[in-house]
Amino acid sequence: MAALRLIFNLLWFVMGGFLMGLAWWCIGLLCFLSIVFIPFGRACFVIGEMAFWPFGNEHVNRERLNRISDIGTGPLGFVGNVIWFVFAGFWLALGHLVHAVACFVTIIGIPFGLAHLKLATLSLAPIGRTVVNKAY
Repeated sequence: MAALRLIFNLLWFVMGGFLMGLAWWCIGLLCFLSIVFIPFGRACFVIGEMAFWPFGNEHVNRERLNRISDIGTGPLGFVGNVIWFVFAGFWLALGHLVHAVACFVTIIGIPFGLAHLKLATLSLAPIGRTVVNKAY
C-alpha cells in the first residue's frame, strides 16, 4: 500500500501538484508579510505540504480530532474562513478545479482529479481543519 501511495504522490507532484503546492506556499508567504495573517500563513504551509503529497493524507475537523473547541473551530474561525474565502480561498479552489477538470479528461487522471477536488473543498474554508495521515 505504501508503494502505491508513493507512486501516486510522485506522479501527482510531476503532473500539477508542484504548481498548486507552490501556490499555497506563495499565499502563505504573502500572509506572513502582515502580522495579522500569520495564522493563515501557517495553515497555508501545512496545507501546501498536503498539496505536494496528498495521497495518504486527509483533512479533518480539529474539534472532532482533539475533542475540544479552540479559537479556530468557534465563531472566530467562521469569520476567519469568510476573510480567507474572499482573499485567497476562491482563487486556490479555482486553481484546484481547473487542474481537476484537466485530470478528469483522461481516464488515468481520475484519482488526481479527485485529490484536486478534495483540496478545493479544503481551500474554501481551511480554518479549524488540520491535516493528518490516514491510517490504513
